[in-house]
Amino acid sequence: MRQRQLGNTGLRVSQLALGTMNWGYSTDAEQAAAQLATFHDAGGTLVETSPTYQQGRGETILGELLETTVPHERLVIATQTETHATSRTALLDSLHGSLRRLRTQHIDLWQLRGWDPGTPPEETLATLHDAVSSGKVRYIGLTHQHSWQLATLAGLRRTLPSHLPLASAQTEYSLLRRDPEARFLPAAEHHHLAVLAQAPLGRGVLTGKYLDETPPDSRGADPNLAVYVDHHRTNRAGRIAHAVSTAADGLGTSPAAVALAWVRDRPGVGAPVLGTRTHEQLKTCLNCEDIVLPPAIQAALDDVSDPRAQPHTA
Repeated sequence: MRQRQLGNTGLRVSQLALGTMNWGYSTDAEQAAAQLATFHDAGGTLVETSPTYQQGRGETILGELLETTVPHERLVIATQTETHATSRTALLDSLHGSLRRLRTQHIDLWQLRGWDPGTPPEETLATLHDAVSSGKVRYIGLTHQHSWQLATLAGLRRTLPSHLPLASAQTEYSLLRRDPEARFLPAAEHHHLAVLAQAPLGRGVLTGKYLDETPPDSRGADPNLAVYVDHHRTNRAGRIAHAVSTAADGLGTSPAAVALAWVRDRPGVGAPVLGTRTHEQLKTCLNCEDIVLPPAIQAALDDVSDPRAQPHTA
């Protein structure tokens, strides 16, 4: 798997990231181990987790696997702060909790979650700086921010007494969700941040599995997760999913591989985050490494998914 530099930093990661949002819920520890091993064997290094995934269970499982399956030194571990509270106390408590669950001495990419209007951003940035200076964090990322919040934080870091290694910004981005192109992606590019793309398969809708029905073993059939899938099940989404499936047929690959290749190769994207539930789904997604979308297919997908020409309709 090819490697990419994250933003204007020395951090290099695989151009696909393994997400752990389902670990401890629909993905048990054995399946998680199989996913991590397969991802590593394919050349993957960037593993994304969060203390918010199953109340820390995602981090706990990953921490166990760093001791039994793939050691930390072969991976780049990205996690998030625990809540939208960004005071010094909240951030340091979150950091120590993640280090404990991950069973590690440092986090490679620590992502600030959200925006806290009750805490001065200068305090937040100073705490992030101290976490890096202590050696407990190597690089900083942002997640769950609006474009103006990203720009504010990225601009204020220049007021710190020394450099803050701000590398990335995470947001939902896919053929179904292209609105970040209006403000978020330009803001990230201006501040030299690589974008980590959440939900690059549109919560599974872009795999084509929901075109005719709702599979009983899918997220769409899970009462706890259906709301995320249903949000994308629109007429526009159906047209895009059909176009992705047609492209996949022509290329002899899967719709998932086509949708991922589109996100992977968008300007400014560092890596799509693969939130697969099963080992088989992960292997299907990794097939995107074998394809480069021809210009004609790229243009067709750009056209059918253009949010300016195709307004969201139910």
